[in-house]
Amino acid sequence: MMAYIIRRALYAIPILIGVNVLTFVLFFVVNSPDDMARMQLGEKRLTEEAIQGWKQERGYDKPLLWNSSEEGLEKVTDTIFFKKSIRLFLFDFGRSDSGRDISFDISQRMWPSLAIAIPGLIVGLLVNITFALLIAFFRGTYLDITGVVFCVILMSISGLFYIIGGQFLVGKLMNLVPISGYDTGLESIKFLVLPVLVGLVGGIGSGTRWYRTIFLEEIGKDYVRTARSKGLSERLVMFRHVLKNAMIPILTGVVVVLPMLFMGSLITESFFGIPGLGSYTLDAITSQDFAIVRSMVFLGSVLYIIGLLLTDISYTLVDPRVRLQ
Repeated sequence: MMAYIIRRALYAIPILIGVNVLTFVLFFVVNSPDDMARMQLGEKRLTEEAIQGWKQERGYDKPLLWNSSEEGLEKVTDTIFFKKSIRLFLFDFGRSDSGRDISFDISQRMWPSLAIAIPGLIVGLLVNITFALLIAFFRGTYLDITGVVFCVILMSISGLFYIIGGQFLVGKLMNLVPISGYDTGLESIKFLVLPVLVGLVGGIGSGTRWYRTIFLEEIGKDYVRTARSKGLSERLVMFRHVLKNAMIPILTGVVVVLPMLFMGSLITESFFGIPGLGSYTLDAITSQDFAIVRSMVFLGSVLYIIGLLLTDISYTLVDPRVRLQ
């Protein structure tokens, strides 16, 4: 099993290098440092001195790949590629275009993102699997048909509707929790209830339908018919056999979204005023702070690859056949 995990981890290295190179090309070749300076300064009549001054303050005045004016290793190290891209592999994100320490911002903003995402994932997973098992148990009945129709209706509604509707109904009319904002410690709970609830309601439709499809596929397999022929009740068949064997596709969906828990949600955090990584990235895009955007793209890629690796590891835990590969 260890050889399988190591092999999967080695596959991630060229992928991460490719993402890093592609990000560098997009941010420094397609969109040159001069273009960044013009967009940041935003003045109609920019002088060359102003552009060069902005670039020099942020280290964008170096050559892209090769510094012919330096000696030895500094020909390679004293370049934009080394200082802005290679250092990302060491998680040295540097400073933003506005002068902030990006690593410090990430370490502070990751906790509000996790505070929303982890409860939402756990509660959503339990609710969706429970509803899906219930619908699959009563497959072919009016309960099954009604449940599917209800899920389709929920899926057809925009996520913004749930956010705005939840803020109006729960936050304003019922006045149960604050509409937006954030606080530290136990006081943060009242600010997290509504975003988690909105995320749960908005994800029930797609989540329940997906798990229902998985369960129905498992129900039609031979081992289920064998279990029934041995006299096991339908309840035992569903919970002891179907649910256990459906864990592989379920784990795939759960583990892959784990990196997104860390990165946060752009829309949710912005609407609810949560100072997480999602709103951090959106603010950077709005203010055209390319250093933050570049760092978040790389960090998101790393976390996504880690999620895929965790998926492969989880396969070895639920499917013994994978260990033999």
